Amino acid sequence: LKSLEIEEKINKIRWLQRKNPAHFLLSTNDKTIKLWKVSERDRRAEGYNLQDENGIPKDPSLGVASLRVPVLKPMELMVEASPRRVYPNAHTYHINSISVNSDQETYLSADDLRVNLWHLDITDQSFNIVDIKPANMEELTEVITAAEFHPTDCSHFVYSSSKGVIRLCDMRQSALCDKHAKLFEEPEDPASRSFFSEIISSISDVKFSKSGRYMISRDYLSVKVWDLHMESKPVETYFVHEYLRSKLCALYENDC
Repeated sequence: LKSLEIEEKINKIRWLQRKNPAHFLLSTNDKTIKLWKVSERDRRAEGYNLQDENGIPKDPSLGVASLRVPVLKPMELMVEASPRRVYPNAHTYHINSISVNSDQETYLSADDLRVNLWHLDITDQSFNIVDIKPANMEELTEVITAAEFHPTDCSHFVYSSSKGVIRLCDMRQSALCDKHAKLFEEPEDPASRSFFSEIISSISDVKFSKSGRYMISRDYLSVKVWDLHMESKPVETYFVHEYLRSKLCALYENDC
């Protein structure tokens, strides 16, 4: 057994749709997901009958001489954040993504090799919907880098990999989405292939457009826009770090 110290860092934050004046958000560190309630208070109740102004219960043997109606008094604005639920112990590897479903009832969490599906009200159980762990870990060729639910179709989600591939899965096909519905990958130009090709093609994040028709993916040197109706290549590619192409050797040596 290995005991690992979990770093004090938040990997992802996802807001839930508002249902009342408070905000609710999901946050995750490397291992544990939490649901938080963030609320504002600018009034406080005063004039209780059975407790004093500090909230300490009064001695019942003294009785209540007169009844009064508690009133709300203005106070300085306070922002309170309180953890409402904790979803622990579902991932062997470090969590890299969480994404709330459009049904606002379920969400997914992803680590290097697995994607799990949760219900927001159930903290002690999740369902494994993607598992790419090979029987022999020496045969491991890729890891999951990000996962995201479709913004309107609650059965669709995508996950990206270190091989520069995005897979679209449909949860209506089977409980375990080990077979993807679509695979988005740009064929590599053999002329530009180099020692670094595999490393720089690894996708670090993927997001849907609001309409759900397009996706945007980020790799080491570029941002790509994909149309869900066209798997063969991205519709647009933006080279954002082209000046680093000549410095890849130095970046590789110092792990950047």
